[in-house]
Amino acid sequence: MTKPKSSAPLARRLSWNDPGVRAIFYQVIALCAVGAAVWFLVHNTLHNLSVRNIASGFGFLSREAGFAIGESLIQYGPEDNYARALTVGLVNTLRCAVIGIVCATILGTIIGIARLSKNWLIRKLASIYVEVMRNIPLLLQLFFWYAIISEATPGPRQALKPLPGVFISNRGIKMPWIAGDGMAWLFGGFALAIIVIILMSRWARKRQEKTGQVFPMWRVSALLLLVLPAAVWLVSGTSLSLDMPALKGFNFVGGVTLSPEFAALIIGLVVYTSAFIAEVVRSGIQSVNHGQWEAAGALGLKNSQVLRLVVLPQALRVIIPPMTSQYLNITKNSSLAVAIGYPDIVSVVNTTLNQTGQAIEGIMIIMAAYLTVSISISIFMNWYNKRIALVER
Repeated sequence: MTKPKSSAPLARRLSWNDPGVRAIFYQVIALCAVGAAVWFLVHNTLHNLSVRNIASGFGFLSREAGFAIGESLIQYGPEDNYARALTVGLVNTLRCAVIGIVCATILGTIIGIARLSKNWLIRKLASIYVEVMRNIPLLLQLFFWYAIISEATPGPRQALKPLPGVFISNRGIKMPWIAGDGMAWLFGGFALAIIVIILMSRWARKRQEKTGQVFPMWRVSALLLLVLPAAVWLVSGTSLSLDMPALKGFNFVGGVTLSPEFAALIIGLVVYTSAFIAEVVRSGIQSVNHGQWEAAGALGLKNSQVLRLVVLPQALRVIIPPMTSQYLNITKNSSLAVAIGYPDIVSVVNTTLNQTGQAIEGIMIIMAAYLTVSISISIFMNWYNKRIALVER
């Protein structure tokens, strides 16, 4: 009777002829070389700073900043420290990135669909928009929009009034805004509506898989976004009013102001990036087999329903990866705000390092800020991409 063979793997012999052993050796050598290079750079930098009596470290963040920032979503004054000033710059950068991503996605999707329109005029106008905006450098576009808003628009007394309560002048764009103690409750109701919509969409999907009945998700979602925040505010009993801007003297009071710098930055980022997003959307839609259109049309669906229910869900699997790159680009391109005077993280750090001389620390702060934001966007988009990916059986 033969003895059964052992299932335990044979021990690997350390031999230079083994490709695995050589691979590990080369990786260790490469890692040691990188570590040595990093150690040399850090040691050499610290030595040069100490020889020249230049202070290093991040202790300056606790000192008083002593300079004002033109725009801030959080409370800030010159008496605050540098850490607070850098936080203001980071919040301003995130503000531009979030608004730019949302607006560029909406505009780019519309233009991308328009490029596939059967109407010759719409298709050509969309193509001209894409070709022109993609081939003009973003910095030039920012200068153009800033010049239009700050130089070509009239003063406050002759401000343009495209809509009731909206004024466009060389001081920026003035719009009505909601004021009062109920703002927190209103935003809380809005967040609650989003959570309810997410849960309801999952329920509607499972219901459709079981019964085949389509739930009117879009109409119900729009109704929830309008009704639920208002209901939460009414229950809270807090005050809420519409603050309308008005001209008093040589400037406007009330409402909310979009400065010329902020408006030019948002318009430039959205117009430039939407041209690239339009091509991403167009290529994603064209990647879906034409038979899907024909099959959906044979079921009696309208073209808008075919696009929304059949084509776009399949096209998203092609659209999401390059769309992630465009979201990262719009975030990093916001650093050009310093060219038109908008106080983003780059502008605030420049002022900080000019006052403190902490150039290396300032550059490290900028790199860490953009790296953190970019990685966060990548993680979210990769998660969403895996969520909508086709599951093979």
